[in-house]
Amino acid sequence: MNIVVTGATSFIGAPMVDKLIGMGHDVYAVVRPASKNIARLDTGRERLHVIEMNLEEADRLDGAILMPCEAFFHFGWDGAGSENRMNRDVQQKNAADSLKALEGARKLGCRTFLFSGSQAEYGIHREAMMEDTPLNPVSEYGKAKVDFGRQAMEAVSRWRQEGHDCHGDSCADRASDHFRYIHARIFSIYGPGDHPWSLVESCLKTFPAGGYLSLGECTQMWNFLYLDDLLEALIALWLSGAEGIFNVAGESGETRPLREYVRLMYEECGCHGSYSYGMRPQNAEGPANLIPDVKKLMEATDWRQEIPFQEGIRRLIQRKNI
Repeated sequence: MNIVVTGATSFIGAPMVDKLIGMGHDVYAVVRPASKNIARLDTGRERLHVIEMNLEEADRLDGAILMPCEAFFHFGWDGAGSENRMNRDVQQKNAADSLKALEGARKLGCRTFLFSGSQAEYGIHREAMMEDTPLNPVSEYGKAKVDFGRQAMEAVSRWRQEGHDCHGDSCADRASDHFRYIHARIFSIYGPGDHPWSLVESCLKTFPAGGYLSLGECTQMWNFLYLDDLLEALIALWLSGAEGIFNVAGESGETRPLREYVRLMYEECGCHGSYSYGMRPQNAEGPANLIPDVKKLMEATDWRQEIPFQEGIRRLIQRKNI
């Protein structure tokens, strides 16, 4: 199949490109012009087609991709780092650009549009987060993800109605009648290619070297999912025929106090170095608990988490030759 991936050089996008090509699909990887991260893609592969285009032009992708496409994986989103998560202008532009990507997918004849939502859409909660849990995002990042999801579902519903109202084969939008929108609310992911300032990367850099790590309180409940398991979950959602909103995170047994995760990483690194709590401020969203409920995902697909946290950390340690 022909598949479009935006944000194709990102932490999630680049390995998704690799996975889809490995499954035998042709991938149209949308990257910024003169992207500094293009080296993350093996551009010499036969089934990889790199499209240099800004996301604000994504509604015109049909002018650059001349083949009909089956699916559209949308990971392109600027300003996900802490410095821009509270910047309303940056985040609302992301939502507007993503609507153009949605339109681009429709023009390409895609049957599925999968969007990388976020746990930040929920805001601060003390209980388990289910897909129908009220949304109270704190950051502009979370608010923009919510705004886009609402507008996207409204657009898809409108397209379907237009398709139903068409008669005969002459209606250009007839294919929109079968357009599926998947909103994957992704929780905390770790793995190869993660940001160097993430908690996991900071621990795996500091502890083996015998260094000291200053941490926040780390008293909140948390849930980590290894990158490979995330990719399998997103593929499973695409292939299942499901649509709607789905939490994508580790299974319930992976939810534990964040301090427990730190302790496990410290032990896997041979108990070298040291760390202390309460020395750093909270992130942009504040002291959020991550208690995801993934029953809906597991009921809709045959996906099951394969890599528990300690195994994932061991894999990263091996990759880094620690």
